Amino acid sequence: MKPITEYKDYRKYMQDFYDERKRTGAFSWREFSKLAGFTSPTYLKLVCEGKSGLSKVKMLQVSKAMGLTGYEEEYFSLLVVLAKATKDADKKATLLKMEKIALEHKVRVVDSETFQYYESWKYPVIRELAPMMPGAQPRKLAEECKEYVSAEEVRDILAFLVKAGFLKKDGEKVFSQTERTVIGSPEALPIAIRAMHKEMGNMAVRAVDRYVQGERFFNGVTLGVNEEAYGRIVDEITACCKRVVSIADEYKNLNQVYRINFQFFPCTNKVKEESNA
Repeated sequence: MKPITEYKDYRKYMQDFYDERKRTGAFSWREFSKLAGFTSPTYLKLVCEGKSGLSKVKMLQVSKAMGLTGYEEEYFSLLVVLAKATKDADKKATLLKMEKIALEHKVRVVDSETFQYYESWKYPVIRELAPMMPGAQPRKLAEECKEYVSAEEVRDILAFLVKAGFLKKDGEKVFSQTERTVIGSPEALPIAIRAMHKEMGNMAVRAVDRYVQGERFFNGVTLGVNEEAYGRIVDEITACCKRVVSIADEYKNLNQVYRINFQFFPCTNKVKEESNA
């Protein structure tokens, strides 16, 4: 069975614990529940199926039943907290606590680089800009950015991008992009990306008045949809985004970094059909 620090879902860990015990000897959900002090023989089975959950007290009972102590018990409690969290800030804080425990015990489980890369517009922009300006000092890179960033920040960002594998250093202050994309756990990546969407959305608002029409393009339409139309439109936007990237890839003499935001969101609640009867 994998170390607990490789899990992001407490139900999956409990299920794997049960399967491992059953594989190596006689074990049942009744016995598992009894070990944890529950009268219902199927309670923990329902938890693993997502039909029930664990309170703080029950969490400790289950943890002890599985023989978890020390950092393993703490990590399991964080898995339960993560499952219950609804706010991005709470999820991120819990994930980072989990990573700290994992790193302290020589196991990497949550990719904090995902959070760092997406926490500011500066990381993706510098990643695009640096290869366009071979030999440029951090100060010069900073001066070319429309939004403020200091030379010190650019220096730190470049070091991070190289260390994380998003840029490759080909010489003194000469960089090229790697093929690597930003990959994180299914739990971490959506949180990080939502933060980036918010920041880039704010930049787009400022761009409306900051740049003349020849430097920026804004367009939009308000329309009625249903579930099927929504799905088709999302697919079309996704395909369009891929085509845009493909067009940019056709050119080698790139000289500016742009951002495209595709925004498609509800302006009203769903209207319920009224019976004519």
